[in-house]
Amino acid sequence: MKHMRNSLKVAKWEIKRNLRNKTFIIGMFLTPLFIIGFMFLGELIGGDDEETEMTTVFIHDELGVFSEIEQTVAASNLSWQVMQTDVTEEEANKEVKNTEQTAYLFIDEESLTKGTIPAYTSEEMDASFMNQAQILSSPIQAWQLKELGLSNDQLAVVSRGIQIADVSANDETDTKDAKETAEESEIASLERIVPGAFAGFIMLSIVFTGMAIFQSASQEKKDKIAEIILSSLTPNDLMQGKIIGYFVLGIVQSIVSLVIVLPVLSWRLDIAFLDYLFVPELALYLMIAISGYLLFASIFVGVGATMTDMTTAGNFQGMVMMLPFLPFIFIGPVLSDPSGFMAQLGTYIPFTAPGVLLLRLSNLEEWPWLEIIISLAILIISIWIFVKLAGKIFKVGILMYGKNATPGEIWKWIRM
Repeated sequence: MKHMRNSLKVAKWEIKRNLRNKTFIIGMFLTPLFIIGFMFLGELIGGDDEETEMTTVFIHDELGVFSEIEQTVAASNLSWQVMQTDVTEEEANKEVKNTEQTAYLFIDEESLTKGTIPAYTSEEMDASFMNQAQILSSPIQAWQLKELGLSNDQLAVVSRGIQIADVSANDETDTKDAKETAEESEIASLERIVPGAFAGFIMLSIVFTGMAIFQSASQEKKDKIAEIILSSLTPNDLMQGKIIGYFVLGIVQSIVSLVIVLPVLSWRLDIAFLDYLFVPELALYLMIAISGYLLFASIFVGVGATMTDMTTAGNFQGMVMMLPFLPFIFIGPVLSDPSGFMAQLGTYIPFTAPGVLLLRLSNLEEWPWLEIIISLAILIISIWIFVKLAGKIFKVGILMYGKNATPGEIWKWIRM
């Protein structure tokens, strides 16, 4: 109990010290504002679409269907400027070589007999043009049918076309059931993705805030106040207090960010996130997120104690700070196949397990409970091991001055 009280005192001191720090306060509010800023910046860059370049389409019409073609193009909302022409195919072939976004179509009885309408296009013509041009088949086929002597009513029936659909005896009931099933599937998907994204955001917030443990431990060494602090409590009390304190600070950062970002996100995506957030699965998501923080925090606090000054951090310390970013390697494989080998591999590696698990569970309809249990067991054992190792490193490193410890020296402290 005494040790826990001492750890809580350290935690309270770390919380108060940071909440009085202007840099921390400014950063706490700037973080969500940057998120919102990048959100809108992405829309400005990606959403400010350039106007689609107009395509000039010349129609050599010998059938008298040009007015119907104009109506069809207008109804299809294509970026076409349709014009009539009387040039020959040979002349058109020469013209397109000197123009851009230009096409010549030759509609006559000969082309209809062959079943192919010649089209001459510019070299840089968009590849989708030929697909778009298929809409002209409707007015041309209507002309053909009219030539066969069909009445207007018969033309309307033929031009309506026929669709083949799988319809059972209880069509209305099945359609209603299909709609309900689709809605249920969408709700189930949001109930996985929303709490998973929430837990992932919480984990990243507290882990990134926890990186300040590096700064905290090295600053105390630099100011040479570690001995004063350790005169009234043990190194383990100090280490645990820092882990608890920065966990709380991370939660505060998360709450501030969510309060600012969530309303904007709900407005932009038109999704009531709170309706899908508080589901039973959220408890497991948060457990994974907190486990990830405890794992990285124990490493940060141990290695942070080996550094005399943050500005002189070596390659080893720099590599340790990159550990939380390892799950990003698995994003592509996990999204493409959440049950694949790479996804399973990332689930069993301690440093990637929290992030990969959250990503997988947010994309799987049926959860692989055996894999989840094994992964959580690996995480818990890893946390216990790294807390023990960090305690040994912290005990020696917090009182070491002069230079940053090398990996060899850290290994000696662990074996002591």
